[in-house]
Amino acid sequence: MIARMPWQSLTALLLAAIALFGLPIVASDASAVSATTLVIFALVLAGAAAPALRLSAVAEAALLFVAAHGAAWLLLAGVAGHEGDAGFAFFALVAACWLIAWRLVSVLSAMTPRSRQAGAALRLLVPAIFGAWLLILWEAITRGAGIPFILLPPPSAIGLRFANSLPILAADVNQTIFKSVVAGYAIGCGAGFAVAILADRFLFLRRGLMPIGNMVSALPIIGVAPIMVMWFGFDWHSKAAVVAIMTFFPMLVNTVAGLSASGAMERDLMRTYAAGYTQTLVKLRLPAAAPFIFNALKINSTLALIGAIVAEFFGTPVVGMGFRISTEVGRMNVDMVWAEIAAAALAGSIFYGVLALIERAVTFWHPSVRGG
Repeated sequence: MIARMPWQSLTALLLAAIALFGLPIVASDASAVSATTLVIFALVLAGAAAPALRLSAVAEAALLFVAAHGAAWLLLAGVAGHEGDAGFAFFALVAACWLIAWRLVSVLSAMTPRSRQAGAALRLLVPAIFGAWLLILWEAITRGAGIPFILLPPPSAIGLRFANSLPILAADVNQTIFKSVVAGYAIGCGAGFAVAILADRFLFLRRGLMPIGNMVSALPIIGVAPIMVMWFGFDWHSKAAVVAIMTFFPMLVNTVAGLSASGAMERDLMRTYAAGYTQTLVKLRLPAAAPFIFNALKINSTLALIGAIVAEFFGTPVVGMGFRISTEVGRMNVDMVWAEIAAAALAGSIFYGVLALIERAVTFWHPSVRGG
């Protein structure tokens, strides 16, 4: 039975055995072994032994999920209010739970879904578990080791501040994303696409713009942002200008490269049909360039958010994500800073995800989408 167990399970069993000699889990506990401690050990042992029980993949994944997350929840609940007082057994058991979760992700990744819905659920579940364990380990380390709040607050404190500051966060998101980012992104990507079409049509533009594009794309944002503030003022217009500059050249370069992606045989076939430049562009070259264009759109979705937030450090009204981050850092309100970072990460992920879904719908014929 031991020979059939993966190394994650064996290591988790070893850590659980080592944790027995480091009890209690929290040094301030009056009793070394409590009912909660017994439940934690039972869950860890059940999760570690799951691969040897000859269960189906679904049953094994369910047992691993309950064992890893149930034990982790009890451990974190036990150390709450006793920050910095966790013993060696606490960290050993957290590591054992993490290894069980690792085994869970491996089992889920090896599953062959029987339907498209099951496949979509697995593609969402695996990264969700992976991301959740990053937060669990963050919470366990900060609370168990008693890391000062000002250096690194635990995710629970950030989440509480996030929930209590929704009106402020909503105003900042509206100023930074729905004004600066959306306007600058549309202008930069639209202008880059239009100039790429002109550069493809006229050779002198392509040869002249590409070297300039490489140079401008290397300009530091901290040098451009103050200039844009002086030109366009302190409101969102200057931030939109920074975003437009940052997104223009990635779109230009990728679109020009994509327009050259169609094969020579396809272009020769269009010429035999007496197709002109516009017909060839619309019916052959732009569809072939679609993956490159969407790649630029996805790259720019993150660049735009970064550019707008950094630009707000150099002058903005008393609202905005960059303004809030710079202000709250000066006040040592690090939980609010992390809440703003979480809001920016969430907005950026949603933006990127929407673009990815549109890409799959538009470029369904491309091998990368058919294979995904």
